Amino acid sequence: MRAFFRADVCSKMEFCSGRRAVLQLLRAVAPADRPALLQWMRTTRDFDEFIQDNNDVMLKSIAEDLRNCLPLEAMLSSEHLALQKIQQQPEPTVHVDAFLYDEDFIDSLCEEGRMSRNYCMVCGSHQTAPLGFISHSFSLTELKFIYHHVLPDLSGKVLVDVGSRLGAVLYGGYLYSSALQLYGVEMNEDFCQLQEMVIKKYQFTDRVKVLHADICTQGSLLQNADVVIMNNVFEYFLNEAEQTSLIYSYPFGLKRYL
Repeated sequence: MRAFFRADVCSKMEFCSGRRAVLQLLRAVAPADRPALLQWMRTTRDFDEFIQDNNDVMLKSIAEDLRNCLPLEAMLSSEHLALQKIQQQPEPTVHVDAFLYDEDFIDSLCEEGRMSRNYCMVCGSHQTAPLGFISHSFSLTELKFIYHHVLPDLSGKVLVDVGSRLGAVLYGGYLYSSALQLYGVEMNEDFCQLQEMVIKKYQFTDRVKVLHADICTQGSLLQNADVVIMNNVFEYFLNEAEQTSLIYSYPFGLKRYL
């Protein structure tokens, strides 16, 4: 079978030209083989990369940018309490950020020997057990589910993400919802800088703002919020006394917590 067009030319084609090129290619296929080719085109997953939602593509690009700025475990030395909490887990546990690494990516890292899903229970033996994985971010799939199915229409609404960390909730809200304003409140200055980098690069500044602050000082923001999202902000980032103080500082009457 001969191809009558080059990939570099196709990438610049508009719809009508692309359709003609595809039909031209199909006419070049031997008639006896054409039904098998058409059946393959109807059922194959090989076209998934071409029909992927552009918002998904943008979030994956953001994840790649952030991976290039962070160590593999996506934890910073400035996260003293979070690191301590992971070390205190009853079973060996590692942080694998779900926004940065999906299951396929983790599999590829394991194949390369850069990550493992297991640990040796008796050093040097074949007795192994699964490592515990924990993520302080929602995955892309979870973000889409939250904005498409869990939350109502956010048109004209204000969303606050408490402990916005890498900003995944904010980017997802920008792309998957019509929220009027998305605020991230983050105590770690390093993470605030990473979020600001992404917000400026991808031109989210009209609806996304990151505050380098303790949420306990943001009573007015919480009072005006329609939705507040919290992911692991109590257990891994505050001691018990701070957790109690934060709970009592939250205003009553918020429309929705998540």
